[in-house]
Amino acid sequence: MRYELSDYEWAAIKPMLPNKPRGVRRVNDRRVLNGIFWVLRSGAPWRDPPAAFGPRTTCYNRFVRWRRAGGWDQIIDAQAAGHDTAVQMIILPSCARAGTEPASRTTIIKIWVAHEGSKIHAVVDTNGLPVQLALTPGEAHDNRLCSVLLSALPPQTMLLADRGYDANWIRELARQQGAWANIPPKRNRRPDLLQPVSVSYAKSRRTVLQQDQQCRRVATRYDKLSANYLAFIKLASIRIWLRANESTP
Repeated sequence: MRYELSDYEWAAIKPMLPNKPRGVRRVNDRRVLNGIFWVLRSGAPWRDPPAAFGPRTTCYNRFVRWRRAGGWDQIIDAQAAGHDTAVQMIILPSCARAGTEPASRTTIIKIWVAHEGSKIHAVVDTNGLPVQLALTPGEAHDNRLCSVLLSALPPQTMLLADRGYDANWIRELARQQGAWANIPPKRNRRPDLLQPVSVSYAKSRRTVLQQDQQCRRVATRYDKLSANYLAFIKLASIRIWLRANESTP
């Protein structure tokens, strides 16, 4: 069926799913995961998955239970363990509103949802693959989560971001971790404090993370809970990593 996990993808995910040591034997995990990915890609309500994926409530309950157990984070961390850290970028993906299709996939840097704004923040590696993900209200400043997203910034790394992240404390944070902040200066920065820029962020903005927009559950936010919406973003990123690693010789 469409959107189902390949044998390679299932083999990579299976060992990291939370165990159930006792009680009634649970429904087949692979079948349930296929149902969850079907909801992610199609954007359909939880009541609509085909019967082939098992009870609909099981798909939803398992999705929430594994989110609370940190299962999606563990899978992303495992898949990203060998990522290329030479260049890392802080990006904010495209724009969407609840109940609509994305307005742009390349230029708009905010995601607006429901009656309040939300922003997806992502740190991606040299190949544009997502390493860290976070969600904030739309009115929050772009660099609000920098200290969290860059907490694991590897040394000898070039940090690439747009001028919204041009702040002395961000540059100092990168320097303390042995990285170089390659960030265009704001127009009001004093000439004597200008920093050299060697790579254009604008040319590097198109990343593999934009494949998330192919998942209607991400491109159009239907989830009221931010935790569930962020979990779907992580699931889309997991699928991107799995396919990238599968194609790597």
